[in-house]
Amino acid sequence: MLKNSLPIFIICFLFANSIHTQTPCENGFAGEYPCNGIDLLSHVPIATLANENNSANGSPPEGSDIWGWVDSSTQKEYAIAAMTNSTAFVDITDPINPIFLGRLDSNANNNFWRDVKIYKNHAFIVADNVGNHGMQVFDLTKLRNVTTPQNFTADTIYTEVGSCHNIVINEDTGIAYLVGCKSTNGGGPIFVDISDPKNPKSLGDYTDAGYSHDAQVITYEGPDTDYTGREIYLGSNEDAIVILDVTDKENVRNISSITYSQLGYTHQVGLPKTKNIFY
Repeated sequence: MLKNSLPIFIICFLFANSIHTQTPCENGFAGEYPCNGIDLLSHVPIATLANENNSANGSPPEGSDIWGWVDSSTQKEYAIAAMTNSTAFVDITDPINPIFLGRLDSNANNNFWRDVKIYKNHAFIVADNVGNHGMQVFDLTKLRNVTTPQNFTADTIYTEVGSCHNIVINEDTGIAYLVGCKSTNGGGPIFVDISDPKNPKSLGDYTDAGYSHDAQVITYEGPDTDYTGREIYLGSNEDAIVILDVTDKENVRNISSITYSQLGYTHQVGLPKTKNIFY
């Protein structure tokens, strides 16, 4: 997971209006952004990242999500910005001088929820509330020799889903979990084998725990020895957290569900390296 994580300054890609460089954190602000000991190295405007000619009802494009990729062959680092109408690719190897490389347009209209994850040098992209978007698969090695911004196309589109809110990948097993998918199974996890990235294959789904807004899936290593080596799913299911054993995709086990007194909307969960607590 850490190899795909992003420096904090990259968040600014989604909200910028013009390109700036090396803005120090002074008196609690780096330019217009609140800060505490973190300087702003650069940011890239929405007008650069998104295709403004492909906006719904004349609404300006916005940022939706962001992920990252480090090319193991070149050690270059890239930001992958999910926009309301496309997915943008930026070379941030030199964070003071980011280079916009191009974008992959939405497969089905605009939306306010696009999510992207990385596995085996490929980006897997889903979008919510847009009909038959499916899951786009894009080979990130195409970015290696780009010298001018490109309009990219997906290498594969997985069409056994339409609109999905989020995607989670367990890199240990090469399985993607598509969650919050509309008109499919009530939004529960859909299992897809992506071990061969350009040829994703359905492994079924699970409906009994209800809609998942987000999730994290791990190959469990303890401290509870009852589940060592099992594939465990932690689902943010709006009014509860659900914990599933998804090792056998045809026989998912519901381990537990958790609610709490301050519950508003269980949006996201996360595990530290120790995996003995979750946030």
